[in-house]
Amino acid sequence: MSDEVIGSTARIELLSPRLANQIAAGEVVERPASVIKELLENSLDSGAKRIDVDVEQGGVKLLRVRDDGGGISSDDLPLALARHATSKIRDLEDLERVMSLGFRGEALASISSVSRLTLTSRTRDAEQAWQVETEGRDMASRVQPAAHPVGTSVEVRDLFFNTPARRKFLKAEKTEFDHLQEVIKRLALARFDVAFHLRHNGKTILSLHEAHDDAARARRVGAVCGAGFLEQALPIEVERNGLHLWGWVGLPTFSRSQADLQYFYVNGRAVRDKLVAHAVRQAYRDVLFNGRHPTFVLFFEVDPAVVDVNVHPTKHEVRFRDGRMVHDFLYGTLHRALGDVRPEDQLAAPAAVGGMVRPTGLDAGEFGPQGEMRLAANALLEQPQPQPSYNTAGSGAGSGYQYQYSPRPQSNVPTAEAQAAYREFFKPLPEAGAAAMPDGQGDVPPLGYALAQLKGIYILSENAQGLVLVDMHAAHERIMYERLKIAMASEGLSGQPLLVPESLAVSQREADCAEEHVAWFQRLGFELQRLGPETLAIRQIPALLKQAEANRLVSDVLADLMEYGTSDRIQAHLNELLGTMACHGAIRANRRLALPEMNGLLRDMENTERSGQCNHGRPTWTQLGLDDLDKLFLRGR
Repeated sequence: MSDEVIGSTARIELLSPRLANQIAAGEVVERPASVIKELLENSLDSGAKRIDVDVEQGGVKLLRVRDDGGGISSDDLPLALARHATSKIRDLEDLERVMSLGFRGEALASISSVSRLTLTSRTRDAEQAWQVETEGRDMASRVQPAAHPVGTSVEVRDLFFNTPARRKFLKAEKTEFDHLQEVIKRLALARFDVAFHLRHNGKTILSLHEAHDDAARARRVGAVCGAGFLEQALPIEVERNGLHLWGWVGLPTFSRSQADLQYFYVNGRAVRDKLVAHAVRQAYRDVLFNGRHPTFVLFFEVDPAVVDVNVHPTKHEVRFRDGRMVHDFLYGTLHRALGDVRPEDQLAAPAAVGGMVRPTGLDAGEFGPQGEMRLAANALLEQPQPQPSYNTAGSGAGSGYQYQYSPRPQSNVPTAEAQAAYREFFKPLPEAGAAAMPDGQGDVPPLGYALAQLKGIYILSENAQGLVLVDMHAAHERIMYERLKIAMASEGLSGQPLLVPESLAVSQREADCAEEHVAWFQRLGFELQRLGPETLAIRQIPALLKQAEANRLVSDVLADLMEYGTSDRIQAHLNELLGTMACHGAIRANRRLALPEMNGLLRDMENTERSGQCNHGRPTWTQLGLDDLDKLFLRGR
């Protein structure tokens, strides 16, 4: 029996360099895309301004990367293929503030152990280039002179030629090339100052030139993500407390069935981080249709000392020193940016090419775990802004009724009015006024003026661009929903004591977490008491959530607090309830509205956050321009 126990009598020995490199290659080199990522990162770290990539058979037969960077001296060429040899860090201090994309010193050694690799390089002060070759052997390689301009070329042939088991796991040529191309696109978005050129089987696939201004950067984003993304994206740039976020976020109407158009960079490094993903998902929570995914190209810059990039062999993940602050900043910034979108923003020319939106103060992302409640409460304290008006000279009773239109919501909502809205579900629509388009009097508001109602469901309106179609129930539902959120923030959450306190078994860490956040739970209407090292008592819950399962809700909230340092589950449950109330209070289908009522609804939409989508993420209105109508009727042909 003892003879069958693996390692029972085996001696401990050092692995051979070749075997050690191939084991490391299993961590770093999964497919051709992994190889191209490591080679391109080396080129970028060398200061290259132009990178040319040639690929054959999806990268399995050939991968060639040529750059115009600083190059490698002849003395350092053999070391470049050795494990744990790098020019990018020197001591522990450098590791704590990593500025380069690569730093482990394993990539070239791992790649050379599973391929036929040729490295040719020339420095600026060298008279000629030098070359080193390996074929999956040990690192004792011969250096020889070669012809090459300043910079470096790495040629990787016959990937996994000496590890056939690994080669069997590769997919079809097109699949492998698609993965490889995606890696290049991600790096091209990270470095607008570098030109990227890609050829596959002799055919040019990508040709991205340097981009030094906003227009050029927007063109590159359009080339990588598609022109449709730019037309439906909102540019943002926010800097606060040493955190800097800029880039483009797609409007909720430009969502995807898969999370395949999401690019997030931390100090220029493309990452897929669960904390970041949670913050983005939370910001889009009630504006995306079920099962859809947001789109974005975002760049997050922070002091390198507060982010650890050395947590994963492929460097796809990072760890922030203060994850809660980062989460709240990302959530608050994106939540505010999406909330500020109004119909006039969507009707304007693609704003993604223009200047970045630069919120300040509260708009720059000062949000805590309470999220939207705190945001809504802040809206009650802001100062009002001048409101431009659109005068409608119409006929009938109430002639000369003046609609008050503002490009941003009226934020000085009195507490009494908010409480009334909360109790009554919604404010009645105006019943007086006229509905005709003004005869050249003043500007036309973004959603225009109502013309008629269709089948008791849709409102037809004329604006400067053409025809607007509005789903009146969906639009009114969003208006009521936002008003209820503001009203709840003004009234606060009242708690309802439980007749019999519920006992909840938790881990000791969860109990400690509940004690740490006890004041936060109290503000949300909960009262928790610690009965023992691993036992909590729930004595009070929010009155509005009296039908919820208290044990399950508190458990889920504690799990979020442990994972992300914040939780939005309570707010999500409350929002779901408010959404139901708004749905019941909103205009129902087949209700006939007078023109003034329709116009009142249009003005409310223009002044309400997220009015482009209902509470369930469905669009509330769409625009048919004159060009669209001309195409329908073949005009001008």
